[in-house]
Amino acid sequence: MAAATKEKTKVKLVPLGDRIVVQREVSQEKTSGGIFLPDSAKDRPTRGKVISIGDGRVLDNGSRSTLQVKVGDIVLFTSYAGENIEVNGEEYLMMSENEVLAILG
Repeated sequence: MAAATKEKTKVKLVPLGDRIVVQREVSQEKTSGGIFLPDSAKDRPTRGKVISIGDGRVLDNGSRSTLQVKVGDIVLFTSYAGENIEVNGEEYLMMSENEVLAILG
């Protein structure tokens, strides 16, 4: 009997309008002094990598605005920005572009 192969389906997440999808950086596991932190004591990272972007907000004249961020940018945002979503066991953050504070160069 041949073993059945199970292919992992890859979901493509495409945000609408001026929304972007960010993969948040991993939080620190221990302090600079070597103390390991429990999950409740870890800070929520406020930077991440842009994974996907929307087409831009529709303007009054019917055209679309261009986004300032692009896929691959490392961005800064507040710890409470966006909505946490999970796709195929991976956690992402979906937010509006105006929630981005800065692009790290």
